[in-house]
Amino acid sequence: MQAPSVGGIMLPRGNGATVRLSRGASLTDFAEKINANPASLVQVMLNLGEMVTATQSVSDETLQLLADEMNYVVEIVSPEEEDRELLESFDIDFGENEGGEDMLVARPPVVTVMGHVDHGKTRLLDAIRKTNVIAGEAGGITQHIGAYQVATEVNDEERRITFIDTPGHEAFTAMRARGAKSTDIAILVVAANDGVMPQTIEALNHAKAADVPIVVAVNKIDVEGADPTKVRGQLTEYGLVAEEYGGDTMFVDISAKQGLNIESLLEAVVLTADAALDLRANAEQDAQGIAIEAHLDRGRGAVATVLVQRGTLRVGDTMVAGDAYGRVRAMFDDKGNNVEEAGPSTPVLVLGLTNVPGAGDNFLVVDEDRTARQIAEKRAARERNAAFAKRTRRVSLEDLDKVLKAGEVQQLNLIIKGDASGSVEALESSLLQLDVGEEVDIRVLHRGVGAVTETDINLASGSDAIVIGFNVRAEGRATQMAEREGVDVRYYSVIYQAIEEIEAALKGMLKPEYEEVELGTAEIREVFKSSKLGNIAGVLIRSGEVKRNTKARLIRDGKVVAENLNIDGLRRFKDDVTEIREGFEGGINLGNFNDIKVDDVIATYEMREKPRG
Repeated sequence: MQAPSVGGIMLPRGNGATVRLSRGASLTDFAEKINANPASLVQVMLNLGEMVTATQSVSDETLQLLADEMNYVVEIVSPEEEDRELLESFDIDFGENEGGEDMLVARPPVVTVMGHVDHGKTRLLDAIRKTNVIAGEAGGITQHIGAYQVATEVNDEERRITFIDTPGHEAFTAMRARGAKSTDIAILVVAANDGVMPQTIEALNHAKAADVPIVVAVNKIDVEGADPTKVRGQLTEYGLVAEEYGGDTMFVDISAKQGLNIESLLEAVVLTADAALDLRANAEQDAQGIAIEAHLDRGRGAVATVLVQRGTLRVGDTMVAGDAYGRVRAMFDDKGNNVEEAGPSTPVLVLGLTNVPGAGDNFLVVDEDRTARQIAEKRAARERNAAFAKRTRRVSLEDLDKVLKAGEVQQLNLIIKGDASGSVEALESSLLQLDVGEEVDIRVLHRGVGAVTETDINLASGSDAIVIGFNVRAEGRATQMAEREGVDVRYYSVIYQAIEEIEAALKGMLKPEYEEVELGTAEIREVFKSSKLGNIAGVLIRSGEVKRNTKARLIRDGKVVAENLNIDGLRRFKDDVTEIREGFEGGINLGNFNDIKVDDVIATYEMREKPRG
């Protein structure tokens, strides 16, 4: 049914009908859904004060604006739903459907260790796998995500536990939330001498949001001032009640440094899993799971650590992980041994992917290489559109000219390269969350895994970007090229150092803000006329001090009668002076301004730059 015109354009009206669109959809996509001409939608957007081309990816807000104008309801499809629809179009079921009860076999629990920075997460993981990972870590924080499996004995039976080694600092909040999604149980590490800290609560909230059982490891019980009972009391306030207090949360007092009670902690994990969870999976179906970490290896290409969640992954299988795909050439377990297959809850290192998937991307095994390639390409296109839409800054026609002139909106362009996709993703998400006001915009032009290349330098020089290398360096002639082109390349090995420096750079781009600071007030006692200088005020300084060449305003009967005056001349008796303090008398000349009377007050002030918080 044709509508009354919108801005003179005849368009179909929605009458409240729902249109489903993916993130980063274009006006052409919208037009297809409602059977309209894309050019007419461009015109509607123009009438609404937005310049948008027909094929450009637009933000959710822009789609909403257009839909409201045309009486449609827009439903933006979530990434998960989009992915499910994509896989359904290939007749692939990704999810919890694992066949009948008789197909299910027991699988090990998957555990994530969480907690406040410096409370001993890394040392606990180190104590569990008996290898020293701390020595190679800059800043004492875990820079990569990995996974490994350990065995423990519970009731004379060997039980396996899989650990996902997620970084613990708050900069990795997004990844920690993701870690919990792929997790069955969370171990919350709390130092007995420090007690509950802000990140402890943050980690606890992530675990609760993911609806996973929690085992509390009270660490550092060998340190002076340790009080495990206090920790139990503090956590009761957050809904974690110890078993000995009548609750259902297991608390284990440990010392990761001394290796005390580590076996008891593993036993608590197994017992919690048995009591609270039904951990079974179908080992016969095609493998599905999650990519925990991935990086680019000089000799072996794209290498991904994947956690099989259901099914069995075998060498020779065709898999797709995020927007990467390929045939599994080889697999290694956490000790570096070659393995032919990996069942549910098993982490393995996979070789053979075309590129590096993102941390947290789902993977699945498909029958044909062609299917894998098509799924990967569609996912890549979808991510690209969503990224373009996110990057688009909404500028209305009224202020377009203003924004283009000497940039009222300034932009810091970044290119991020790192040694692993998890670190790059975490760094990008932390930087994009920096809040330094609306005047400055931060934009990540490109992010990737591997060394800083000449292509990165080319992109940076063409777009005035800063290149950040996280645990990687420049390769080949990239360094000389950066020097020649004047591109700023920064190298970091600790994530919060990068965040602090970029934040400082952003604040430096902000236009200075000034505030008025009152200096002093002078009361006019007498007015002297001078043929050369005009009227001169004979004053008594009532408060503060009056300085030459500062701003002033004239107040008469409590009302401001003149603004933005200058203290041009200042005299005490016959001498020119730079300032007169409270309680002293002197003469003030306000330049060309002569409308002064006895009892007027001259208030002086100066504008000072406000420090940024």
